[in-house]
Amino acid sequence: MREIRGDRLERPLALTGLLLLLACRGPADLSAQVVADTTGVQLYDVGCASCHGQDGRGADPDKVAFDIPLPDFSDCSFASREPDADWIAVAHQGGPVRGFDRTMPAFGEAFSETQLQAIIDHIRTFCGDPKWPRGELNFPRPLITEKAFPEDEFVYELGVRTESPGAVGNAFVYERRFGSKSQIEIALPFGFQDLTPRDPLTVPADSAESGWKGGLGDIGVGLKHVLLHSLTSGTILSGTFEIKLPTGTTSNGFGAGTTRLEPFLTFGQVLPGESFLQGQGGFEISTNTEKTSHEAFWRAALGRSWTQGRWGRAWTPMVEILGSSELESGGATHWSLVPQLQVTLNKRQHIIANIGVGLPLDDTEVRRPEILFYVLWEWFDGGFFAGW
Repeated sequence: MREIRGDRLERPLALTGLLLLLACRGPADLSAQVVADTTGVQLYDVGCASCHGQDGRGADPDKVAFDIPLPDFSDCSFASREPDADWIAVAHQGGPVRGFDRTMPAFGEAFSETQLQAIIDHIRTFCGDPKWPRGELNFPRPLITEKAFPEDEFVYELGVRTESPGAVGNAFVYERRFGSKSQIEIALPFGFQDLTPRDPLTVPADSAESGWKGGLGDIGVGLKHVLLHSLTSGTILSGTFEIKLPTGTTSNGFGAGTTRLEPFLTFGQVLPGESFLQGQGGFEISTNTEKTSHEAFWRAALGRSWTQGRWGRAWTPMVEILGSSELESGGATHWSLVPQLQVTLNKRQHIIANIGVGLPLDDTEVRRPEILFYVLWEWFDGGFFAGW
């Protein structure tokens, strides 16, 4: 769920339109009329147009009985972001089901879900620009595999290696969407790790070179652009170019010590039964192969979402398989498995957590299991403490 903003300060919340949808009339006032009015256009005219206007741009504020700003359904940045299911939830159950104001009453008794879907289908026509990907293609975010859908998010990521030598990796990730298909991303990694050697005869345990050390990782800056998307086939494909800058504290084992370039493709595909498949494949190109080699990588995530009750919390178990191969003679190829569980934390469903474990499938003497976790805030939907 995302927040609508005209100038990022005055636009209403992204589902405020649903809080007001049909709110100019009560359910009891409409039930007799909707028996005869069966099309989406007719239902919209009966229940919505007096507040939202025939063109979906909103009625004059002086003509409505509340002071909540009316959204513009013709604004594609707003109208395209959410899947139909979220619109129906608020229209059917009322604003509080997603942590919004009670100005939007529950219309589940006056309108069937089929009729609400017809209304939403008509509202979708107010955005006449097909370049904007629909919210149905915004799949849950895996722990490792990148998404194809452009987002407005802030993510805190955590990785903990519990076996000796221990390590804690962190990252703050900021994503900002611009235009219909593009997104910029900035990742700031930092962490701590135990540098105490396994062989104390090599370096004494009390040496300045041993013990827990912290440092900054290599900052990443990326640009994503949607190459194609189809609601009919349930497919989205994006291309991303990322650069990782040599900002890491290499003296403490953080960062590669050289600039790396990462071009890759990401895709998502709707599968039957509320399931989905996401994939990522690309290359990491080193500008100094003496410090780090070129690498190819491929990742895939398979998952399925369940809703707690008809309108409640969303639970999404996923499993990722990760592969990488050094692009040099005799280079190693590695595989990992990452089972995980994502869950929405609040009613608005714009605060999300995911926890899983990274399990190396080879070279396990060196590559250790890790506990992986993130908290995601879709800041376009409102403040972190909104919608609980």
